[in-house]
This record gives sequence, C-alpha cells and structure tokens, in this order.
Amino acid sequence: MSRLVNIRIDDATRQRLDRLASATDRTRSHLVKKAIEEFLCANEWQVQAIETAIRQADAAEAVFVEHDRIDSWLNTWGSDKETERPR
Repeated sequence: MSRLVNIRIDDATRQRLDRLASATDRTRSHLVKKAIEEFLCANEWQVQAIETAIRQADAAEAVFVEHDRIDSWLNTWGSDKETERPR
C-alpha cells in the first residue's frame, strides 16, 4: 500500500528533479521514491554495521590494539620492511 508523503524542496532542487524526470521519462514521484529507497538502504546498512561493531567492542572477549601500534604497522605496508599485524 502506498501513502502520500509531502516534502518541501527549494526551487533549484525542484528544477533539477523536473529535468531529470523529463530526461529519464519518469515521474518526479518515481525518482523521489527511488532516491529515498536508496538512501534508506545505505543508511540502514551503516547503522546496522555500527551497532554490530559496538556489540563486538562491548563483548568481554574484545581485544583492542593501540592506535600508535596500528599506525606504525600501516606505515610499513608496501615496503621491504613490512611488519606483522599487531595483536
């Protein structure tokens, strides 16, 4: 079931939307719906990944490595003196 949602956009954005709708032979509604769906997918994934990382960091068995040790390790990448990952 579809529901109507009203949004306010500035004139320049509306003109851009109209041009794209015309160029792609789509309605403004179709383009806005697709844009919202893509935005939600991207942001829901990111929020889920952050929540997972927080749960992992809060776990009793979580292990942390100091930033300076990671930075030093990364600075050796691609060199003849590349070091092993710090643990």
